[in-house]
Amino acid sequence: MLAFLGAIICIIASVHPAGTAAPAAPPAAADNDSAAAALLPAADKGLGALHGPAEALASAGPRLPGGPPPPPLFSRFVCTPLSAECPVTGPGTGPGPEELLALRSAAAQLRRTALEQKERIRMDQETIRELTGKLSRCEGGLRTAPPAAAVPPVPAAGLRAAPRPGTMGHPPAEPPAVRELEEAVRALQDRIDRIEQELPARANGSSPTAPALARDALHTKMEQLEEQLLSKILTLQKERQAASTDRSQQQHDIEKELNSLQNRVTELEHGPPGYSPPDAFKVTIPVQNNYMYARMKKSLPELYAFTICMWLKSKALAGLGTPFSYSVPSQANEIVLLEWGTNPLELLINDKVAQLPLSLKDKAWHHVCVAWTTRDGKWSAYQDGEQRGAGENLASWHAIKPQGVIILGQEQDTLGGRFDATQAFVGELAQFGVWDHMLAPAEILGLANCTSHLQGNVIQWDDQAVEVFGGASKGGFAACEEGRKA
Repeated sequence: MLAFLGAIICIIASVHPAGTAAPAAPPAAADNDSAAAALLPAADKGLGALHGPAEALASAGPRLPGGPPPPPLFSRFVCTPLSAECPVTGPGTGPGPEELLALRSAAAQLRRTALEQKERIRMDQETIRELTGKLSRCEGGLRTAPPAAAVPPVPAAGLRAAPRPGTMGHPPAEPPAVRELEEAVRALQDRIDRIEQELPARANGSSPTAPALARDALHTKMEQLEEQLLSKILTLQKERQAASTDRSQQQHDIEKELNSLQNRVTELEHGPPGYSPPDAFKVTIPVQNNYMYARMKKSLPELYAFTICMWLKSKALAGLGTPFSYSVPSQANEIVLLEWGTNPLELLINDKVAQLPLSLKDKAWHHVCVAWTTRDGKWSAYQDGEQRGAGENLASWHAIKPQGVIILGQEQDTLGGRFDATQAFVGELAQFGVWDHMLAPAEILGLANCTSHLQGNVIQWDDQAVEVFGGASKGGFAACEEGRKA
């Protein structure tokens, strides 16, 4: 084993720098064998071959009084080849166990060092092959493809083997292969640096790459689609609004046409109408719902007093409902005559309420009048020409607003609509008239007993001034004859 180790490794010896008992160095011209012979004493071929004479070891460095000798100090290395033959051993001259152990340890350390250097050289070669491939791709990409990311520089010093522990503070001589690797890495670094400097200039001077063009085209297409979608949504909203308006108008026209056809059918079934004066008609609402009603074409002006009279015949089982209602844009209950549920008959002015002591549930014809003035809110109520109730403070000093809608048979929750079936009137209505002052009790009595034909000076009962909707119809009516029959 010693012959094999002597052929491939050097045994490290230390020579103390001070000129103590160590022998003098051989001449420079002497070969390695003579240098080793000069360094080692003739009588000692043991551990002196590794660490020098025992005297040199003993005299190296300071020594504490009474303590063990200090460890040796090393200054340089001398490689001494071993003889191919094993030394002749004899009694007292052979190496001891400690020296053999030191030799084995040194040989194992050198073997590990050699293997580590070999492994590092292999890793460096792989790194160079990888950098060469990346560099080739970078150079090829500058001619045809968009700029590639630069390969980060690899410090050449990282390839140099660091000093390993156990080699006495100095690495072995660097082999030529490592220096060649370092030079190749430096050359690759220089080429990569030049490519990185050329990339911005080429990128600025060249046209946009294909991925960039595709991305821009995609963004443009998305913006166009968003604009088209927004335009389509706006168009649909406008069409929906127009359709809603058209639907309301169409519904109004259809109801008007249906009413005209129903009136014609009624005429054909019962013969021609039995009245010639324009006011000799009545409006019939046969069913309690929220779509049968009559509408006055004319509205009211601004009023500070009024009298409203009419003939009515209720067919309701419970409350009378709403014989008439007047609504304006700012107030749905500007003037309302209403009997709802178990409540008594009420007169509402500007949503203020006065209860009327009238009884109209006997399914007979009755003449009803209500009068009001803004001064102190005075009001009075008449049934069949007789005053049944009166009071004050009903919407005092309020002026009746103009440009509203008069509906017969329904209570308006909004201007001209939003009817409630539970508040609808069921029966017959006739001779609805409006005056702009409070009529005298004698005038109201003349209207009730048919001795007077006084027409309202604001709203008159005329066939051309009344529209019916939803199935309500018009028929002949003679007030006094109907009253006598009742």
